Amino acid sequence: MIAHIKGQIIHKGLGFIVVETGGIGYKITITTETQNTLTTSPLGLASLWIYQAIREDSSDLYGFISIEELNFFELLISISGVGPKTAIGVLNASSIENLQTAISSGETSYLTKISGIGRKLAEKIVFELKEKIGGERTEMTVAMKGDADVLEALISLGYNEREAREAIKKLPNDVIGANNRVKAVLKFLGK
Repeated sequence: MIAHIKGQIIHKGLGFIVVETGGIGYKITITTETQNTLTTSPLGLASLWIYQAIREDSSDLYGFISIEELNFFELLISISGVGPKTAIGVLNASSIENLQTAISSGETSYLTKISGIGRKLAEKIVFELKEKIGGERTEMTVAMKGDADVLEALISLGYNEREAREAIKKLPNDVIGANNRVKAVLKFLGK
């Protein structure tokens, strides 16, 4: 099993990169967070933690900039009904911290706003991961609940969901209240 790859990025695509190491190019599916970090990487070098999904008809690589992101990905795919592509979609939707807060506080409505996650699957994720993640993170819960409102406001203003989620992920946690968070995101998006 491949656990880590370090090499030269020779191609970038939407949601994936090709990393050459030892004369071999590996196509690696990556999260938006990883892609954003790699764009600032010097000389096009990548150092990624890898999850290798081997099936009857394919062998796919999923790359993560941090071990924490890989660990959360592995937690997600340990749930029946959540495959690697769905787990990548979940990681692309929000920060790990917000996802952990949603799960530990039982906020299934936050998870159902993610493409590919219905009510039953959201409930299953919360049920199976709540104990593994730890107790409720009340200091983050207010900001996380407000983010659902911020997302809805941005979508109603005409922003697409992906763009809105990316902007919300970049907000500092000290900006509290849905109105303040919407204003901060709009300033960010206006740049």
